[in-house]
Amino acid sequence: MMLPQTPPDTPGAEALWNGGWYRFARHLASPNFGPRPPQALVDLIVIHSISLPPGRYGGDEVQRLFTNTLDWDAHPYFRTIHGLEVSAHFYIRRNGELWQFVSCDERAWHAGTSHYRGRDNCNDDSIGIELEGLEGEPFDPPQYETLAGLCAAIPQRYPISHIAGHEHIAPGRKADPGAGFAWAHLRQSLGWPTQCFPQDVA
Repeated sequence: MMLPQTPPDTPGAEALWNGGWYRFARHLASPNFGPRPPQALVDLIVIHSISLPPGRYGGDEVQRLFTNTLDWDAHPYFRTIHGLEVSAHFYIRRNGELWQFVSCDERAWHAGTSHYRGRDNCNDDSIGIELEGLEGEPFDPPQYETLAGLCAAIPQRYPISHIAGHEHIAPGRKADPGAGFAWAHLRQSLGWPTQCFPQDVA
């Protein structure tokens, strides 16, 4: 079931998107991306959580990780992820501030080994959104406000029909965003059908 989509050439969609870049995000280009496979159907949004080091908020370490400029010696935890090359399309800070690192027309490196709605390699046809937070812990109201606005804007350009957590597309390997994420709140804010959400949160 695909959500209602505004054709990309309509004035409404034009006001939100400049190609694959969302107009209301701060843009910081990551080198960690690639082309989507030909004919990829971008129909999935994946919600993640991240903080560097884990549980510490407010710094620029996530931005540095996604742009390959993190000082690996700045904290003992960073040595455990030394050389990691990852990205997400979007990152939402605790205060609701929105960053974008990769055009949604391109393939960001956020999902890893994954499987959902009968397909492998969710990076190929998904849009990844990182929330500043720790898996299992609560998120802040401004983050939900920004996330709901972003999730409502994405179907204006892409044929979204599913939204899931990293934990749903990589069960047993990933546990984010975790039990602290209020799926019911997001579902109510968006008004999307339950079929769009994972069964265990719908």
